[in-house]
Amino acid sequence: MGSPKKEIMCADKTVVCISGMAGTGKSTLAKKLARKYNLKYYSGGDALKELAKQEGYDVSVNGWWETPVGLNFLNKRVNDPKFDMAVDEKLLEYSKQGDVLLDSWTMPWLVKGGFKIWLQASFTKRATRVAERDGISFQEAVKVLEEKEAHTKAIYKALYGFVLGEDLAPFDFILDTDNLNADEVFEVLCRVMDNIVLSASSS
Repeated sequence: MGSPKKEIMCADKTVVCISGMAGTGKSTLAKKLARKYNLKYYSGGDALKELAKQEGYDVSVNGWWETPVGLNFLNKRVNDPKFDMAVDEKLLEYSKQGDVLLDSWTMPWLVKGGFKIWLQASFTKRATRVAERDGISFQEAVKVLEEKEAHTKAIYKALYGFVLGEDLAPFDFILDTDNLNADEVFEVLCRVMDNIVLSASSS
């Protein structure tokens, strides 16, 4: 990990990126942190779902990305990078405004400065969480996660040259969530915000 006070501010305003593979709880935690610290919340996944909706997909199903329809849109993205590039361009614009929390798989590599958090969890733990969240079997969760993550990694490797989930060089703080519940992870991240991110911005 890099120095915890390295380029934490962009344009004198807070920029936090939270990332992690499916099943790490990143989106739920990112939204809670944004509310607590009065940061504007932007999600790359939500923006992609909005584009999918415009393409005629029904994105209302819980755990949509792991459904056959969600995986179908993922295959479409593999063959046409315009969706991901449009979302990333929008998120980069938001990052320049400052006082934002970006829930994204790409922004940690694309945003200069800011404070970047990676939530780590084993594949088994993540598959278990996805199965419970979406009401599917563990075996089905393993299958869809493997397919989803292989395609997603291929997209970002082709577009930006990094390997999602393996190249963790951009991150200032990495937290293993395997043995922590959501409240415990939130407590740790609040300490990081209070003692590193916000204290650096006021110093």
